[in-house]
Amino acid sequence: MTQFTTRYVRLAAGALIALLGCLILISPAAAQMPGIPAFSINEGDGGSTYSLSLQILALMTALTMLPSLVLGMTSFTRIIIVLSILRQAMGTQQTPPNQVLVAIALFLTFFIMAPTFNTLNADVISPYLDGLKPAEVALVEGTEVMKRFLVQNTRVNDLVMFSEMMGDEPYATPEDVPLNVLLPAFITSELKTAFQIGFLLFLPFLVIDMVIASILMSLGMMMLSPMLVALPFKLLLFVLVDGWAMTVGSLVATYSVS
Repeated sequence: MTQFTTRYVRLAAGALIALLGCLILISPAAAQMPGIPAFSINEGDGGSTYSLSLQILALMTALTMLPSLVLGMTSFTRIIIVLSILRQAMGTQQTPPNQVLVAIALFLTFFIMAPTFNTLNADVISPYLDGLKPAEVALVEGTEVMKRFLVQNTRVNDLVMFSEMMGDEPYATPEDVPLNVLLPAFITSELKTAFQIGFLLFLPFLVIDMVIASILMSLGMMMLSPMLVALPFKLLLFVLVDGWAMTVGSLVATYSVS
């Protein structure tokens, strides 16, 4: 037992030393050393120019934040919550499976966010890749584009609540709203709207469950599960009213992308 412990301690110490070495190599002081050209930073008249290695490192670091950005700055959260509540209301257990629900939510997110992404690509990403805008300006302008979408789809009450918690005065324009106030207000608004839509979707299926349970009770079939009997009727109702089209259309219509 002691040998295994000593081995793990040595491995952890070696990993820590390697991590510290990497941090030293990519630090600004080491990046300016002539012996490490892969991590160089060139100071010019127009600002700092980072080497390809540092740019790739920054890109890979940004990619680790991509899931959080998708969850917190797009319509994905509202859609996946509504679809999950719908599946639970229908009583179909794991049908559709989680992978299918996530795929539907992603595709609907791309559809809803398409105008915002097109504006972001035309005004920010393409000029930056063509060298017409520096990274700092592109980051600020890209943030402003996302802010417009977030403000348009955030409840005023949630914005006011978080701004009062921060001690800020009412904001004159959407551009004045800081991200540390806008992001929690947006996700709170998304959760509230998602549960409201889920409640409305749950009601008709709940009525079917109650009717089936009452019929079985009156017939004396105590041992027969009402959920098992109600499932075909709920599926039939959902198909007859074209439930998927209604659900998807209602979700898309709840967003403002102008």
